Amino acid sequence: MPPPPDPAILRGMPLFAGLDAAALAEAVALARPRRHARGAALFTQGEPAAAGHALIDGRVKIVQTGPDGQQVVMRFIGPGEMFGTLAIFTDGLYPADAVAVADCVELSWPAAAMTELMDRHPVIARNALSIVGGRLREVQNRLREVATERVERRIAHALLRLVRHAGRRVEAGVEIDFPLSRQDVAEMTGTTLHTVSRTLSAWESQGIVESGRQQVVIRKPHALVAIAEDLPPVPPRG
Repeated sequence: MPPPPDPAILRGMPLFAGLDAAALAEAVALARPRRHARGAALFTQGEPAAAGHALIDGRVKIVQTGPDGQQVVMRFIGPGEMFGTLAIFTDGLYPADAVAVADCVELSWPAAAMTELMDRHPVIARNALSIVGGRLREVQNRLREVATERVERRIAHALLRLVRHAGRRVEAGVEIDFPLSRQDVAEMTGTTLHTVSRTLSAWESQGIVESGRQQVVIRKPHALVAIAEDLPPVPPRG
């Protein structure tokens, strides 16, 4: 178990925005820090929601499995983000699996501790509502994409979301800085692994992306934006 973090680490988290130093220290004192190796399950779908979570370091994938066994990647969680917390205040069950896609460190608050913090500091509850509202808009956008857009646009939108969320400048372009498989992309966009592989291979031949084993680099972001927004193709630079 890692040592308790400096309370200042919570200052940059949207869930704890607006709290003073004393309140941040109180929140850290009630938290349980844990390390997880890549591939570990932090919690599983249908399990009682015993705690709310915030990621300190690493990357976590939230995956929901339907009755037919088909999986959907709901989102990737990065440092500073909360996850699994809403389940405490709804039906009390985690609605999806949380899986570490890289070694990570998280803080978790038992349900009673999270409720106590929100009672003592209502700004935490307001922040949580704001976060949930933002994620609801994201889900609505993804549903619209699945219902109305051809698959190439959906894949482009998914990659651009990941670039905004976890993009890192490299010599070749913008790299998504955590392991990302083509199956992950298929599960994010409601399509098949074959379709994603075919689409990314076509984009590779055009120099738009570069993808290796669980690694994606966007070489021509403007060209990817043109695909996502159904704009005329970006002319090559001479």
